[in-house]
Amino acid sequence: MSGSTTADRIVDALRTVTDPCCREKGISVVDMGLVDRIDVEDRAALITLVLTSGWCPFAVDLVSTVRHTVAALPDVDTAEVEVAWDTPWDTARLSPQAHAKLRFLPEPVTIANRDSYLAGVTGGPESKGNIR
Repeated sequence: MSGSTTADRIVDALRTVTDPCCREKGISVVDMGLVDRIDVEDRAALITLVLTSGWCPFAVDLVSTVRHTVAALPDVDTAEVEVAWDTPWDTARLSPQAHAKLRFLPEPVTIANRDSYLAGVTGGPESKGNIR
């Protein structure tokens, strides 16, 4: 990746780390919006994370995985991870891809002609079984 910075390479590496609560959906900590800040000075990296909940049972594992992933990069000698306890996480931090994967219901649709839409089930508008 020519022209990329160490911070860019850190982001790319963290895209391989899935949020433990979203493993089955394959959502990374980057797409989940958990990476709040990346600071690099010389070859030392400091990653600041935001947790979705202060009671996250996976926090220790998450911090450890992020630290090891960043420390494994060839242009990083040391990696530290902090948690921004005073920064709240909310869904506005989700990437569009993560937002789409975490949607449980589709957007509501408007049915232009309700009677014809349900005619096959209800027997039509004249039927006593009409649904409105």
